[in-house]
Parts: sequence; C-alpha cells; structure tokens
Amino acid sequence: MIKRTAMGIIFSNMHDNHLGGLTRGRTTGSVPFGGRYRLVDFVLSSLVNSGVQEVGVIAKSHYQSLMDHLGSGREWDLARKLGGLTFFPPYSSGDNQGIYAGRLDALSGVAGYIRNCRSEYVILADCDLIANLDFQEMIAFHEERDAEITLAYRRENIRRAGNENVAVFDVGQDGRVGRVWISPQTDDEENIYLNVAVMKRELLEKIVSEARSRNQRSFTKDILIERSDSMRIYGYEVKSCAMRINSLQDYFDASMALLREPVRQALFPVDRPVLTRVRDQVPAKYGLGASVENSLVADGCIIEGAVENSIIFRGAKIGRGAVIRNSIIMSGAIIGDGARLEYVVADRDATIRDTRTLVGYKTYPLFIEKKSVI
Repeated sequence: MIKRTAMGIIFSNMHDNHLGGLTRGRTTGSVPFGGRYRLVDFVLSSLVNSGVQEVGVIAKSHYQSLMDHLGSGREWDLARKLGGLTFFPPYSSGDNQGIYAGRLDALSGVAGYIRNCRSEYVILADCDLIANLDFQEMIAFHEERDAEITLAYRRENIRRAGNENVAVFDVGQDGRVGRVWISPQTDDEENIYLNVAVMKRELLEKIVSEARSRNQRSFTKDILIERSDSMRIYGYEVKSCAMRINSLQDYFDASMALLREPVRQALFPVDRPVLTRVRDQVPAKYGLGASVENSLVADGCIIEGAVENSIIFRGAKIGRGAVIRNSIIMSGAIIGDGARLEYVVADRDATIRDTRTLVGYKTYPLFIEKKSVI
C-alpha cells in the first residue's frame, strides 16, 4: 500500500454540551479516560501512527487543560520545525461576530493553515471517538472508489436518549452514501457517522470557500445532507472496536468496557500505541488491607481499601475500609475511610469524606464534580 501524505484537523469542542459536568471546566478533548489518557489521545495517536506529521487542533472554550496536555506535541513526535502540532485558540471568523459556529465556520478561520500545508489529503476528526484507526487504509479505500469525500461509520444500535446531532446515513452495495439524516428517533441498528472524514485538500479549500460565501456553517447539514446526491460520498465501515462518547452514560460505559481484555487488546495493540503525556510518578502503593479485583489502577495511587471493577486515576487515594465498586475515580480524588461508592464517577480532586455512601446505577451513574467535597 502506497502511503499518501495527509494532514489532520481535530475539533476539540464539538460535543462539550453533551457531557454534562465532565466538560463544565474543560473541553471534550481533555476529558480524562482510562486512568492515564485524555480523549484527544486516541484520535491524535491514530493520526501519528498513520504517518500524519501535520496536525491542527481547533479549540473553542475551556482549552487551558488541553494546551497543558498537548504542549509542543513532543510525546506524539510532533514537535517539529516544519509541520508538527498547531493549536488554534478561539477566534471570530469572517464577518461573523463572536466565536465560530459549526465545523465549516471553524475551518474558514484556519483556511490559511490548510492552504499553506502541502499534504495531499485532509483528515477531519472529533475527539469523541475511542478507537485505534489506520487512516492509510481509509485513504486507500477513498482512492479505490474515486470518492470525493469518505466518511467513517459504524453499524450499531442507538438509543433515543442522548443521540442529539448524531448523523446516520444509508450505504449502497458499492459503499456510496445515500440519504443522510440527523438525530433519528429509532432504536434500530443504523450506519452511524463517527465524525471522521477524508478528502483531498484542494476539495476542502473549495468547500470552505463556497461555504463562506453562502454563510454555511454545518458540515453535516450543508454538505453531507445537501450534496449527498451530487457528490461522490462513500462510507468506510469501521469494524474494529470503536466507542462514541456522546453523553455521560457513553463515557461510563466506554470506561467500564476497558475492564474487558478483548477491548484493551483492540484499543492498545503493540504496533499502534496510544500515546499520551508522560508524567513520572511512583508506582501505586497498596496497604495491608487493600483488595483489588478486575480494576485499572494508575501510578501514584494509594489503595488501602477494596476496589472492584473500577478505574482509579493517577494520584487518587482510597482510604482504609473503603469499598469502591463499578466506579471511576479521577486524579487527586480522596475517598475517606469506610466510604462506599457504587456506580460513581468522581472528577479530579473530589473529596468523599469518611463513611459516606454514594450509590448510582448502571444506567444512571452518579457524577461528582471537580473539587467537590461530600
């Protein structure tokens, strides 16, 4: 397979309003995941592992933690004199007042960056997808079909609740995309757009230029829906493990899925590592009364209680006699002695005092906001 040059553009904020308290003080891309990662790590690592050396990250609000995490891009080998990682803070595009609205509006604001890159293809992606993708395979699929735009999708059932702005489409036997619609009111299996698209750089420049002159802002509504008949748009089915984070429930379910070995093997293959910012910390410390079963425990943790089917992030502390089941405890959180947590998501630096009992449910996890004290 011939490797094609491609640049990546990552949208870090497109799903902030779907994740509730998780994104109250941070962007979607910087939401912690899996004990040591951020959501942006998965799409960024997929790009780098596919040979992409130019990546632009478009931000909108609450992006300080994302900037701190990405830094110069050194951990992803993107700290380069030519190309590398470029971070775009919020801006007003064109004659519009205020921050950009929609992907086309955002792309209009970075039109100069796109034009100055020399890559043949552009890969557009959001941060709401947990997957390990090979974009060179997707580009090869794109070329074989002589497509203008190729969309990554996955066949799965969607629930009526929490499917706002989820796009689905029909796919013909030849892979061509037919009818496209948003937020379907159905529980059936559908071809769900993963917000990942591939196209030629020159075509994207043309689309953005036309969109600006027509005051079009939404890539899905103004391009995919309106032009599915006139453009050669094809669907690339992702059959490997891929999980969308479109709600707090999705985040909880995807996190719990990491406790299954087949899921970990699919997301973290040896030849395609998921890269993240390195934080050197001491190994986790386990007290004499500690008990850990089927859980992920990161470096720097102090475990003195019982942990079962849970994910414990860096630097968290579980007190003596505490029982943590089916829960997510983020960095710096302190769980007091004798506390009991089930189906709880405790954000960074939250404090649960001694003997407290917090119980959610599998389909309705209890969320504790950052720095809260209970």
